[in-house]
Amino acid sequence: QVQLVESGGGLVQTGGSLRVSCAASGRTFSNYAMAWFRQAPGKERAFVAHISRSGDSRYYADSVKGRFTISRDNAKNTVYLQMNSLKPEDTAVYYCAATLRVAVSTMRGRFDYWGQGTQVTVSS
Repeated sequence: QVQLVESGGGLVQTGGSLRVSCAASGRTFSNYAMAWFRQAPGKERAFVAHISRSGDSRYYADSVKGRFTISRDNAKNTVYLQMNSLKPEDTAVYYCAATLRVAVSTMRGRFDYWGQGTQVTVSS
């Protein structure tokens, strides 16, 4: 089992920045590729970003490319999502997820473990 706990969400104005974190415990963190998803009210949970086990490969949804950066610190068992130039449409609950699969995946069903989520609200 892998336990994931997100933190760092909050309220920010349009154009602002925020960094959310996800701390992992339970298994060897570096064995897992990690991703961030988000779910806005009334919408399905959607892929945001993916990072490989070593951190040398990253993949982003088109909607956040150039604004968001995913990173990880395997020594701290933590994955981060730095969000810049935030827009009201970025408002959502942000979830981190872990998978043993090596290939990049944007599909929720490919991820084995999920955190409880952290709310990010961008005011206009």
